[in-house]
Amino acid sequence: MNGRRLADKVIVVTGAARGQGAAEAAALGHEGATVIATDVSGGDGVRRLDVTRAEDWTGLAGELRERFGAVHGLVNNAGITWRARLGEVDPNDMARVQAVNVHGPLLGIQHLAPLMPPGSSVVNVGSSAALTAHYPVAYTTSKWALRGLSKTAAMELGPRGIRVNTVHPGFIETEMTASAAPAFREANIRETPLGRVGAVGEVTPLVVFLLSDESSFITGAEIPVDGGLTSHGGVKSVSDTLLAETA
Repeated sequence: MNGRRLADKVIVVTGAARGQGAAEAAALGHEGATVIATDVSGGDGVRRLDVTRAEDWTGLAGELRERFGAVHGLVNNAGITWRARLGEVDPNDMARVQAVNVHGPLLGIQHLAPLMPPGSSVVNVGSSAALTAHYPVAYTTSKWALRGLSKTAAMELGPRGIRVNTVHPGFIETEMTASAAPAFREANIRETPLGRVGAVGEVTPLVVFLLSDESSFITGAEIPVDGGLTSHGGVKSVSDTLLAETA
């Protein structure tokens, strides 16, 4: 990184108060972007934004129009999880997770795309859950829905020169994953060909790239950053078992 790949670009990052969002905001700023870091909790240097409220997005869009006249990037990073299984999940929890993980990105795109000139970029942060039958049904369903939103947005906004891509992190060390049971972490490591968990610093370079002009002919793409977790279709455990038997 040369520190100027995103010079003169105004980029909004949601869920930027901590974890992966904070790392993304810092990396974008390091590359020369003017970063509007937002989060539902607000905080030092972070503008308060509830991604589920259209009026919050309307207010942000108005401020950005007045201050900068344009927005060149949006990182829809804000997300929540809910770990209830299929037979236990409440429809209200399904709706709550959907509101943040799907409706939030939709509202962000709807309100900021009108400010985006050709060459702008949207990065939606999905999950390896969006590529698998991950057991927390509310979270997994929302991330699969985000894939559909991303594909449609890429098609609709392409003629305007606006790109939309999705990044699918696997098990990344954040506050969200830290709240899971230790057995969950261990199981993910067993299923990951690289044999370890990831760090936020291994996701942010891809986000920077997708917001930069270096990815000017990439749109509608879905890129896992998961150590190979989703690459083997669930057969790693089978392979490992057979290898153990022949050892």
